[in-house]
Amino acid sequence: MHARRTTAVILLIALLTACSQEGGEKPESSRAAPSGTPSADPTDSAWVQLMIPMDEQAMALLDLAARKATGPGLRSWADLLHSAHATELASLRALRDRMGLPDTDVHKGHDMPGMVTAEDLVRARAARGASFDRLLVALIHDHLRQSAQVSRSETSAGSAAEARSRARELVAARGEQLAGLCAGKAADVPEPFACGSDHPV
Repeated sequence: MHARRTTAVILLIALLTACSQEGGEKPESSRAAPSGTPSADPTDSAWVQLMIPMDEQAMALLDLAARKATGPGLRSWADLLHSAHATELASLRALRDRMGLPDTDVHKGHDMPGMVTAEDLVRARAARGASFDRLLVALIHDHLRQSAQVSRSETSAGSAAEARSRARELVAARGEQLAGLCAGKAADVPEPFACGSDHPV
């Protein structure tokens, strides 16, 4: 158990370290919390402050799918994911506020693994037809996988009970979302789209 927790801590710290080195800024989680607010464990802070922009960027892509996806089944699939992410994001923002963390995106402009980047959104806006469909599914697939991996690390490495509980819920949700995608339950998902043997997560 100790080894698993150590590995999880290393994963979260590595993500934030890469982010801070790229952007030249110190991670927000290591800065002092605003006066009068409770301090947060760095691991829990790192997870919350990563998951919020990951969900925000994924939702921006899913917004495009509402009018650009070629089939009604794919649009419906994207709409369901968008609704689930909106609910999830509201919960994460509320958790961030209760943890006393600032309302800032410490990862803005950074290419984090699984993050739908500004460049990805430019490509998605320019893509048409089947090209858009394939890009949508590939990017959302990566987002679902990476957010599940990071959240699984939080369940092992985090110290805040509420954050760990929320991370467990997110891991379960991602498992269902990925399983549905990999099983082809989302009609109109472009082929070929093969999931690896490690699915569902």
